[in-house]
Amino acid sequence: MKKIIALLIFTTVTFSGFSQEESEQEKSNIQEYTPSKLLKKGQWDIKFFNGLYTQTERTDSGSESVTIPRENFYTNTTELYTGISENSRINIGLIFQIRSNTVGGAGALDVFKFENNGINAKSGLTTIAPSIRIQPFENAGNFSITSSLFIPIFKDRPNTIYLDERSITWETKFFYDKTFGNDKWQVFTEVDFGFNFGEKAIDENEIDITTIYFNNIELYANNSLFMPLSAFLSYFPSPKTTVFVNTKQAFLIDLGNNFSQNSTSLGLGGKYQLTNVLNIEASFDKFVRGASFQGLGQTFSLGLRAIF
Repeated sequence: MKKIIALLIFTTVTFSGFSQEESEQEKSNIQEYTPSKLLKKGQWDIKFFNGLYTQTERTDSGSESVTIPRENFYTNTTELYTGISENSRINIGLIFQIRSNTVGGAGALDVFKFENNGINAKSGLTTIAPSIRIQPFENAGNFSITSSLFIPIFKDRPNTIYLDERSITWETKFFYDKTFGNDKWQVFTEVDFGFNFGEKAIDENEIDITTIYFNNIELYANNSLFMPLSAFLSYFPSPKTTVFVNTKQAFLIDLGNNFSQNSTSLGLGGKYQLTNVLNIEASFDKFVRGASFQGLGQTFSLGLRAIF
């Protein structure tokens, strides 16, 4: 695990050394290459994103807050994309995720031990996803669609600690952004549709009670639609720097598993263009409301992105 992370960081930093000079009159990558904008043929985009969600509160079966022992969920998402079309309207890529979770009052930083102790810690490489990005309209370069198929690859372990959703998920994201105010301001919007396939948790228990019983909590999202709606407002003090605020309303819609959720979160963050190739991003999000056993914690995120 550590070797994989070290290799990814080394690769990203190496590519960042290709070019160090940047003209203040030109748009930086953080202005130009929003998720709405696709790569040119032969370009590469590598994103190494880390998020740590920690909570000591969640809702009950309704929307009342209750206190719980601290739970922590770390996710590393690595995305690799490249442009394959002459008109910069098709990109293909691969996504994979590594997760580490701790429960029962463990410290937030204990997730970085990447343990599987059968008591309060669980970790591993959880999903891989082939992905495609398209720009459907020739005259709308600020609108794009990304579609990915997430395939769970982690093994069952004999405990009830949640690691990741145990379902094949077909996720489609719609992106749109608009820059205004002499390139000082930008509005970015995202609508996601994530279809989670699989049997109901109770049916899986009946099929193989010796294995699935221990992990039925990972089946909660089977046979459902996850639909987050997000909006970001960014301000650019300079071409190399941006700060932003964001909000997200998310819905988990029951399609047969007898479980649904919804939540609202608010956040802020910033990005800085380190070189022509490499930029860094940090952000903070807080869940301010929810329903049906929704966590009311906060997420601390740090990411590196290289475009070359």
